[in-house]
Amino acid sequence: MNYLEFEKPLSEIEGKAEELRALARGNKEMDVEKEAAALDKKAETLLKDLYKDLTPWRKCQVARHPDRPHCKDYIEGLFTDYTPLAGDRNFADDHAIMGGLARFNDNPVVVIGQEKGHDTKTRIERNFGMARPEGYRKAIRLMDLAHRFRLPVITLVDTPGAYPGKGAEERGQAEAIARATQKCLELAVPMVTVVIGEGGSGGAVALATANRIAMLEHSVYSVISPEGCASILWKDAEKMREAAEALRLTAQDLHKLGVIDRIIKEPLGGAQRGRRETVEAVGKAIEMMLKELTGRKPDWLIKDRRNKFLDMGSKGLAA
Repeated sequence: MNYLEFEKPLSEIEGKAEELRALARGNKEMDVEKEAAALDKKAETLLKDLYKDLTPWRKCQVARHPDRPHCKDYIEGLFTDYTPLAGDRNFADDHAIMGGLARFNDNPVVVIGQEKGHDTKTRIERNFGMARPEGYRKAIRLMDLAHRFRLPVITLVDTPGAYPGKGAEERGQAEAIARATQKCLELAVPMVTVVIGEGGSGGAVALATANRIAMLEHSVYSVISPEGCASILWKDAEKMREAAEALRLTAQDLHKLGVIDRIIKEPLGGAQRGRRETVEAVGKAIEMMLKELTGRKPDWLIKDRRNKFLDMGSKGLAA
């Protein structure tokens, strides 16, 4: 288990419990279970206290936790007959975005998501989930495929933002993001999105302009990262805590503002402490969102999606 900065007291208690059990395994005459169980109980109480009322900045840390389930985990856990499709038929295949044809509850769908990678090698290969223009053009190609064959589109968002490098800008990063967003708005099929970690800026919106949007309880979704916001507003990235508060990037704030439609509860301690339960909960949320859209006419789906984004924020302003 990787521990976040604010979880250090918890790591000490759980570490002591594990040390005791390790000693007992080496010496079978030692009886440490009672003491270890007391430490387990203390750790559980502390875990509840730590996650009872997380600040927006701490939610950012949890959303970025390296042990959280990533796009690949959800595809493997929820979809069958997954057939990945590669390349944008123009420049290259961007590994930061994965997607293809699959079955969800035995129904054919197109699934698209951002994958960060789980170790140093795969994180570099996936560019830490930051897609280049060819990634968004691959997503457009997959959405076109879904539109042509009348297949629902499911997207899984987890990115700090689109890649801002020189090459990406030279190949039309802004244009690719804009066209992906436009393509989402034009789809005549149901489209649902789940923000499973970070939803960063236009890099997220390009895959999240959907009929229904859900967020995991401790995920975040914002126009810019707290560090980037602090650097621009205060010329000091260390003010990221204040920026996180101001950005209203938590699932709870965004649900109040009408930006998202539902919050998916995470296990105590975050998705990283209950990966299987989280994947199952996301699957149930996707099933419910698709059920709301099943049988709707293409014109209704397009109008519903457009009105959703035109009305965005009015709910919070009226309150």
